[in-house]
Amino acid sequence: MSKNDTPIADMDLSQWTNTLAVNLTGPFLLCKAYLRALRSAPEAVKRTASIIFIGSTAGKFGEAEHGDYAASKAALMYGLTPTLKNEIVSIAPRGRVNAVNPGWVATPMAEATLRDEAFVQKALATTPLRKVATPEDVARQVAVVASPVLSGHVTGMNIMVEGGMEGRLLFPPTAR
Repeated sequence: MSKNDTPIADMDLSQWTNTLAVNLTGPFLLCKAYLRALRSAPEAVKRTASIIFIGSTAGKFGEAEHGDYAASKAALMYGLTPTLKNEIVSIAPRGRVNAVNPGWVATPMAEATLRDEAFVQKALATTPLRKVATPEDVARQVAVVASPVLSGHVTGMNIMVEGGMEGRLLFPPTAR
């Protein structure tokens, strides 16, 4: 159990606000600065303008004991992405905004959790490809959606990189 495993009923407001600040306010501020700079950018830059967010399966399916994270990713994926895809075109007529949304990825941050074989089996139970993604799996999708040649007519999309995950199994509540 990580220090951030907290049901909503027990979550401190400081945890909630910190997670939203990092996962939602940070991207908002970055996009605001990018779009303002894009206003005066050369036309060649405007033709290839692209914003790509990194969402999460937690934003689509929710995640017990991580409601702060799930809510922040859902807002990014289903609020900010479609809003900005409608706004960027007033600055850059071919500008695109998309989100790439992974499930579990074998990163150093997830390493300890992914060592628990029982957890991995439950996490992959609704995943037809039955594997944890690699960072390269996610990076390839970012590269494809960033390309104006490969994805020049793709905007406002949530591209799931989760091996076909169809939902989450409910884990028994942890003892408190």
